[in-house]
Amino acid sequence: MRAKDAVGRYGERVAARHVEAIGLEVLERNWRGAGGELDLVALDGDVLVAIEVKTRRGTAFGHPAEAVTATKLARIRRLTGQWLTEHPAVRCREVRVDVVAVVLPRSGAAEVEHLVGVL
Repeated sequence: MRAKDAVGRYGERVAARHVEAIGLEVLERNWRGAGGELDLVALDGDVLVAIEVKTRRGTAFGHPAEAVTATKLARIRRLTGQWLTEHPAVRCREVRVDVVAVVLPRSGAAEVEHLVGVL
């Protein structure tokens, strides 16, 4: 596994623990649909949440959340629709997209920022 991929997978584990700790129920990790992947799919009560996770080793090249572009958000929206079509038993009153940005400093715990309802 490439170092970049390992950092990303680690960040996804950190993000999953974070959202579970604040009360969301993770339904799926790394779900693949036509044309992409949803990092995490969770329920926040009766709200379905598609969570994009961005992880960086630092902020020298910008904050991880800055990598979530309008194009990426449109892809997440489309993939979330696919996910819902494939999981008709999941009932929700609303759908939202969150971003969890994870920064891994040289030492110490990962820094997690959770942006709720970016779309």
